[in-house]
Amino acid sequence: MPTPADARTVRPDERKAVVLACLCSFVLLGSYYILRPLRDTVATVLGVDRLPNLFTATFIGTVLASAIYAALATRIRLTRLLPGLFWFWLGNVLLFEVLFGLSPGNRWLNAGFYVWFSVTNLFMISVFWSLMVDVFSASQATRLFALIAAGGALGSITGPLLTHLLIRQLGFSGMLAVAAAGLGLVIVLLHMLIGEKRQLQVQNSEAQQSTLDHALTGDALDGFRQLLKSRYALSQAGFILLMTWVNTVAYFMQTDVVARTIAGNADRTVAITDIDLVVNVCTAAVLVFGLGRYVRRFGVTAALILNPLLMIGAFLATALSPTLFMVQSLQVVRRVAQYAISRPSREICFTVVDQESRYKSKNVIDTVVYRFGDVSSAWMQAGLRSIGYGLGGTVALGVGASIAWGGVALLLGRGYERLRRTQSNENGS
Repeated sequence: MPTPADARTVRPDERKAVVLACLCSFVLLGSYYILRPLRDTVATVLGVDRLPNLFTATFIGTVLASAIYAALATRIRLTRLLPGLFWFWLGNVLLFEVLFGLSPGNRWLNAGFYVWFSVTNLFMISVFWSLMVDVFSASQATRLFALIAAGGALGSITGPLLTHLLIRQLGFSGMLAVAAAGLGLVIVLLHMLIGEKRQLQVQNSEAQQSTLDHALTGDALDGFRQLLKSRYALSQAGFILLMTWVNTVAYFMQTDVVARTIAGNADRTVAITDIDLVVNVCTAAVLVFGLGRYVRRFGVTAALILNPLLMIGAFLATALSPTLFMVQSLQVVRRVAQYAISRPSREICFTVVDQESRYKSKNVIDTVVYRFGDVSSAWMQAGLRSIGYGLGGTVALGVGASIAWGGVALLLGRGYERLRRTQSNENGS
């Protein structure tokens, strides 16, 4: 949670909203990081050769889910839709708990869980941050989003710790029940945050003035149309696409190494959870002690560019010394940079767009574009493997994607600064 220095950036009328946001982020990421190692364990059971097929199924599922979400958003007011989505996901988790208890070794069930979680996890995080950028303005986000993300980082430490401690006693289905309890608490906190948004508008003129007591306009395809019409949205999509290419390179490396070196699902889950724990401790440290100050001093553009620069260095180091230790180190650097730097910095960029874009085009970027990056990178790596390039080709793909990512990050940062100046001028007039 906030350090004394960072706490001064939270104004008295913002405290309740920030505390609720931090708690919701904490519980959501805690539940996420109980489910994630279970998903990644399933991947090691199914094998790295099946990942391109799983990624393809995930992409198709994400496109369909995004269209359904957008259609619902035009029919159900946001005060009901946002908690309602989490009620639906809670029911899904409880259903998988029953099914895994009945048939834990079923390969179709394992594949189904992998695809379900890979679709759902992005929606969970996207919906939460859509609400955050609809509660806090750009000036508030620069001060507060690192703190809110830090709450999530602490949750992402708690989740792996619980999994590490309980997986052998409770088993796969038991951990699903723990995650379900966390999602139930998230629903309660979402209702409280929605109520606090109204209070914050009365008390703080900086807060976003949009309301949640209505459905959105348009239809199921509006998010895709908004994306194609806006250069700013396209730069956000390019940033996500290239980030996921980098992520998938590292994920393939991790899955292959764990499958070849560790036997047994429980031991693999513990190994993956331990990586999560190291990553999340480092992420929390960066968010609590560094990112907020960095963004306030150097700006959002500098924060966006920092992540690709770190990854270029990490991939080059792996190319020079392609050992297990270096592959693990690459994974740690990649994920710390994404969660501690890229995520909160990128979310700030959505505070300067209209409400429709915060829930529609943002969702398409966060889910469909993200999963398109996954599936395209997965098949590219499968192609490289098939012609014998192996680790060298994978590392080269990672370096190239990181260089392009840095260029897009610069464009996105400049677009954000331009839109923020425009908003400031309009508010000033």
